[in-house]
Parts: sequence; C-alpha cells; structure tokens
Amino acid sequence: MTSSSILSITTFVYGLAAFLYIASWVFKKSSLGKAATWVTVFSAAGNAAGFVLRWLESYRLGIGHAPLSNQYESLVFFSFVIAIIYIVIEQKYNTRVLGAFAVSIAFLVMAYASLPGINDRIQPLIPALKSNWLIAHVITCFIGYGAFAISFCISIMYLLKHGGSKDKNSLVSYLPELNVLDELTYQMVMFGYLFLTIGIITGAVWANSAWGRYWGWDPKETWSLITWLVYAILLHTRFMRGWQGRRIAFLSIIGFLAVLFTYFGVNLLPGLHSYGAMS
Repeated sequence: MTSSSILSITTFVYGLAAFLYIASWVFKKSSLGKAATWVTVFSAAGNAAGFVLRWLESYRLGIGHAPLSNQYESLVFFSFVIAIIYIVIEQKYNTRVLGAFAVSIAFLVMAYASLPGINDRIQPLIPALKSNWLIAHVITCFIGYGAFAISFCISIMYLLKHGGSKDKNSLVSYLPELNVLDELTYQMVMFGYLFLTIGIITGAVWANSAWGRYWGWDPKETWSLITWLVYAILLHTRFMRGWQGRRIAFLSIIGFLAVLFTYFGVNLLPGLHSYGAMS
C-alpha cells in the first residue's frame, strides 16, 4: 500500500471521527464520544504512517527528503499536528466537545489535500530548499499553525457559549465554562506564538544561507510578520490591559484568518515561498 492510499483512507477516517464527535454533542451520547476518541487516535496514527511511508518512498525514488516541501505534504503534516494537539487537550481537560470543531478542521485540511488541483507527486527539491533548515522551519511553523487552529476552534466555542441559550438542555450548555475556554484560548495562543516565532527565526537563518539575506519582504515573509503581530497584540492586550473573553476570542479568530491567508492566500502571489512555484 502506498502513502497516498493510506492518506486517502485517513481522510475518510478523520471524517468519521468528526461525524461521531458532532453526533455525540448533538445527541448527548457519551458512547459516541468515546468511539470518536478512538477513531481520532486511529486517524492520527494513519496520518503519521502515511507521512513516514511517503518519506521512505522519497528515498526509494532516489530523491530522499522529508515530505514537507510542497502544499500536499504540508497539508498532511498540518492535519496531523491539529489531531495530536487536540488529543492532548482532550486527555488533559476531559472534554470531547472540542473534537466536533478541531477534528472537523483536520478532516477539511486532508480533504483539501485530496483535491485534483493539489500536486501530490514526490519531486526533487529545488536547490534553495536543500537545507537542514527545511525540517526545523516547516515543523515549527506548522506546530504554531496547529495551535492557532485549535485556539480558533475554542474561540468559536466561547462566542457560541457567550451568546447562546441559557437553557440547560441546549447544545451550548454542553460546552465548557467560559473561563475554561478563555484560559485555554490564551494557552494555545501562547504555545502557537512560541513556535511561530521560532519558525520565523529559523526561516530567516535559512533565507540567509539560501539567498544571502535574512529578510526580503517576500509575500510569505510579510504575511508571517502580520500574523505574528496580530497574536502579539492579543498577548499584549491580555498581559498589559487585562483583556479577556469576547475581545480575546475575536482577536484569536482574526489571527487564524491571517494564518490562513499566510498559508493559502500568498500562493496566489508571486514569491519565493509560493507552493505553485515549487510544484
């Protein structure tokens, strides 16, 4: 079985897990939630297996590089990071409602990677990408992106809880308490911000070795900085002005929209980081 086959199956398994989480939340069935947890763990394992097998296939083709060099490979890794971070949170906080949101995003990411327009071929690296900094830069950035995706989901939950019905039998009543959601948003942003910062630094060092400059205002670099500043504002207002609740949730959502444009939008623009140019 090839890595592409495993990852295609994994996409459907992620979809099943998301469905089970949503069904557990809607129908208030804990048995469905427990099943969803195991299906998510299985999905993450399949995601990891497909990633590793693709790496081995690269060596068998005589190319030999980590599967982190094009959009398809980065999407596969992105979904894996989201799943792992979610599983850790579920185990720590003993809440499965978040899975209805987080695992749905992991599924959508994998589904997007399966679209016909996404190049899933294993190809040789262009000269600028042949560097040990590739793995460090991409992994740290996507750990940050994964944490921001989770913080986005939690922020959506916060807004639903804040503005939803107070009826004890309503769907929003099964969401975690507002103070828990607010604190968890902050923790995820802190975690993601740390790794995004490391990713930007390693990217600058890599750029210097590849192109002889640390920063060149490439669209990807510019939007990475914008994203970094949005989350810096969130943390500043939290620390210095004591912002909490809805304002932090809105900033978290804006930050993730910036992440999405940094990841997807800039590929429509000419630049050194465009996946279209790399594929």
